[in-house]
Parts: sequence; C-alpha cells; structure tokens
Amino acid sequence: MDQLHTSNGQTLSELCEHLDMTRQAVTKHLVILEEANLVATVWRGREKLHYLNPMPLHEIYERWIGKYERYRLRALSDLKKGLEEKNHER
Repeated sequence: MDQLHTSNGQTLSELCEHLDMTRQAVTKHLVILEEANLVATVWRGREKLHYLNPMPLHEIYERWIGKYERYRLRALSDLKKGLEEKNHER
C-alpha cells in the first residue's frame, strides 16, 4: 500500500521492483487487498494497473480513529517510528 501511495497505478512488475518479496507473494498480497476493497484494478491493454482505494481507509478513520485527538496519534506514531529506527540500527 505504501508503494501505491508513492506512485498509484502500478503494474505487478513495477510493484515487485521496489519490494523484497517474490512475485507470487506480491500477487497474494494484492489479491487480499483487492478482496478487502483497498486496491482497485484497471486493465490497460494487457497490463493490470493497481490503484489504492482510499474510501475504506477514510471510513475507518471517520468511524474509529477520528474520535481520538490528533496530537496523541502523532505522539504514538513518532514513538513507533523511533523504536523502529532503533531496531534497524541494531
């Protein structure tokens, strides 16, 4: 999802270039994301392009996350990023 957020409308091959996963693993993930309606696909000739569908994420945000104060979520996000960076340094 992060890769599609960076550049929406990618083919499977384009997605695989930026991920440390096999083509089959990427395909399995895309199928799950499509079934969850988080990724939409469009055929352009023989190419299948993958696009993020932001509506389900927006609905989750509105229903569950939006009720929490933004500064608390930002603090948790910053803490998570800091901990992840420490783990990568080890």
